[in-house]
Amino acid sequence: MAFVRFLLVLCFILSSNTTKISAVSKEQELDRISALPGQPPVKFSQFSGYVTVNEEHGRALFYWLTEATNNGRKKPLVLWLNGGPGCSSVAYGASEEIGPFRINKTASSLYLNRYSWNRVANILFLESPAGVGFSYTNTSSNLEDSGDGRTAQDSLIFLIQWMQRFPQYKYRDFYISGESYAGHYVPQLADKIYDYNKKSSHPIINLKGFIVGNAVTDNYYDNVGTVTYWWSHSMISDKTYNSIMQSCNFRSENTSQKCEDALNYAMNHEFGDIDQYSIYTATCKASRKKTQQSLRLKNTLIRVRFAGYDPCTESYAEKYYNRPDVQKALHANSTGIPYNWTACSDVLIRNWKDSNTSMLPTYKKLIAAGLRIWVFSGDTDSVVPVTATRFSLSHLNLKVKAPWYPWYSNGQVGGWTEVYDGLTFATVRGAGHEVPLFQPRRAFELFKTFLSGKDLPKS
Repeated sequence: MAFVRFLLVLCFILSSNTTKISAVSKEQELDRISALPGQPPVKFSQFSGYVTVNEEHGRALFYWLTEATNNGRKKPLVLWLNGGPGCSSVAYGASEEIGPFRINKTASSLYLNRYSWNRVANILFLESPAGVGFSYTNTSSNLEDSGDGRTAQDSLIFLIQWMQRFPQYKYRDFYISGESYAGHYVPQLADKIYDYNKKSSHPIINLKGFIVGNAVTDNYYDNVGTVTYWWSHSMISDKTYNSIMQSCNFRSENTSQKCEDALNYAMNHEFGDIDQYSIYTATCKASRKKTQQSLRLKNTLIRVRFAGYDPCTESYAEKYYNRPDVQKALHANSTGIPYNWTACSDVLIRNWKDSNTSMLPTYKKLIAAGLRIWVFSGDTDSVVPVTATRFSLSHLNLKVKAPWYPWYSNGQVGGWTEVYDGLTFATVRGAGHEVPLFQPRRAFELFKTFLSGKDLPKS
């Protein structure tokens, strides 16, 4: 009798688990992308859709998962975040940097990216915070009071909720990556996850580390390093350099009129018509007339206008993701957002509320926690330049494990690196702000080495 009762209980448990697994699978299947318009055939799976992160205000974040090209079940999960604040990971990370597809000039079709990062990992792109890209809020005031704190908290909630929908990624090795203002997003989210895991008896987010490029890190050191880059790369005169350094108090939240005048003179009279995100490549002629140059140096932010080998590539994304058939395939804009999809949200950029003055204390905490941390810099970016990052990181006062040396990719110097106790810094030679766009092979080699836990190759 006891044995019969045991069998009945076992059957009930198995039945309950089967029901649960089926429900989860069904929810995943609703997010499955069968194929995007104009997409070449691929063997990996894709999913996209929404995760609600705040019921009261109606905030929902849009994601796009591109699973690894082979053996995805054994590959880590990597979250990619673009910065701004207010710029889309779909527009940049997915469509012109590390994603599997590129958009052609007419926005009519896609072609494969030879150096997509999903060759070695499952890549999860997140449009964050609400108001960026397809992510939305039903509370309009949320667009005017976003900031670092809420963004990190919403992203943590997203991950917890998303892993309920995709339980196969629970306990999987997990990394965070990103660039630019994600120099705030990435370590702040890592900090949130670390604290969340400490309170949990069975943490489902198996955070191993993060890698971030051309990262906004510390207001003071970033600003000094940025002006130094302008001068050292002949973008400004000695006179203007001295004027900026004498009149600008980079430790202050407010800038003097003399400082504003010196900065405006540099940008409007000495820079010339260059792409500040990649000072040696061509600009997009189509965007010159509508481009405004306005500096927010206290956050090391210039009005977002990215460029690359094809300097007009951002416009292709805006055409493609506003196509109704593309939105339908992505399960996006299901609520009828009352504005066009854009690569960046000017409303969010203008109204950003809380922004940490320095991420260095967070770095110290996460280094002590034993996370794998890499910071890299494309060396032709003048917005968050290599000098800014080096100035900032030098004030962590870390012990050097492997002194400065050139690392190699495809038989050429890919950049330079120094390995510290708890952090690796690397430059990528010839890359602008969006490193994987300008130097896709070198960026891929760097990312693959990061995942391996090894140092960059010396030969």
